[in-house]
Amino acid sequence: MQLQTHAWEHALLSLAHEAHHPDFSRAELNIDPQTLAYAYEHCESIIALHSRSFHLASSLLPLEKRRAVRALYAFCRTTDDIVDRANGDGQVRLAQWRRRILTTNPPLDDWVAIAWTDARLRYAIPVRYAEQLIDGVAKDLERVRYQDFDELAAYCYRVASTVGLMSMHIIGYAGAHAVPYAIKLGVALQITNILRDIAEDWRADRLYLPHADLAAFELGETDIAEGAASGEVTAGWRAF
Repeated sequence: MQLQTHAWEHALLSLAHEAHHPDFSRAELNIDPQTLAYAYEHCESIIALHSRSFHLASSLLPLEKRRAVRALYAFCRTTDDIVDRANGDGQVRLAQWRRRILTTNPPLDDWVAIAWTDARLRYAIPVRYAEQLIDGVAKDLERVRYQDFDELAAYCYRVASTVGLMSMHIIGYAGAHAVPYAIKLGVALQITNILRDIAEDWRADRLYLPHADLAAFELGETDIAEGAASGEVTAGWRAF
């Protein structure tokens, strides 16, 4: 069956192609096994605390892949938390995190950086995917508005599709034809999150819903504000 693609996907496929350069610079970190074990255990504690469902699902993987996937989760979670808990210094903290997480010599006092770097190198995960994710998350430090679906899809690719693309290198995939599916799934999951969290995002001055799509259903920011305050689901909102 031929996979159907849409116009907005072409730009995302280009981003994935640009990023797909596996990192074979080093097979593994030169860190003692006990320190590495502590780092992976710390990542496991993060996922156990924040995502019981993903903790359960990842437990079905073989040990080495399980540890690597949980290190990936911890990297993504920490990146999100830096932005979501920013108190005016988000850009600075994110820049510091970028330097710690994208190196092949992570600081020995950062358990997440150690485990993630080890997993990234062991599974030759393209470092550019991690950079794209950080770039996407950084967008949330600005006043979030999107004009059309193409803009939103590009954001969804960076913060969600990249996670799937990195996961593929750990879990395994049949070939390059899997990439468009990972992109589609990431966009779909992120839009699901956006639709779930509209009121919460609005209170943080974030509106991910594209203005052009809202306008097509005669909706605007005033409607979003009123809906976030009242919780009322109108006919216009249902149609959207």
